Amino acid sequence: MAAPETLTIEKEQGEASAVEERLPSRRKRNAAIFVPLAALWLVIDIATKAYFNGFSVGQVVAGPFLGLVQFRLVHNTGAAWGMFDESTFALGVMSVFVCVALTVYLFTAGKRAGVMETVGIALIVAGGLGNALDRFTLGYVVDFIDTVFISFPTFNVADIGVTCGFVLFFAGMLWSMRKDAPAKEVASEEK
Repeated sequence: MAAPETLTIEKEQGEASAVEERLPSRRKRNAAIFVPLAALWLVIDIATKAYFNGFSVGQVVAGPFLGLVQFRLVHNTGAAWGMFDESTFALGVMSVFVCVALTVYLFTAGKRAGVMETVGIALIVAGGLGNALDRFTLGYVVDFIDTVFISFPTFNVADIGVTCGFVLFFAGMLWSMRKDAPAKEVASEEK
């Protein structure tokens, strides 16, 4: 009969090879989620911005709805709350850099990324690219969703994607860490 140390090592090697076998399928799954979701969100963002950009700046197009939001066209050359005003090109470059970095992370370092992380990254990338596209082609970002019940910057579909995407991405990372923690504790106890 094999020594307990040998069995533990064989078990760990078996678990490691099982994880490695699942990685290509995870990459395919992540690509199957990432590509269509990012493309769809980007198309929705571009279409809504094209529609609302046909109105006059400052014009209320619709609303307010239930005293919550209205649609009002704003051309934004900075970031939220007037930060980095007139930094359109630099913000566009930064957006593209973050999008590339997250995509590389997803398909290389984040090989084990779960569905929630993948959805989050897809939304962030689509939103970042949508706003960068505006910055490079128009010189401003088209914003049109305006809250009326609080003082909050006007935003767009891309901004919703970036915000919700970051929440999903970090929640997915925390979930993965939480899920992996008991397995690591068991492995360390067995040694």
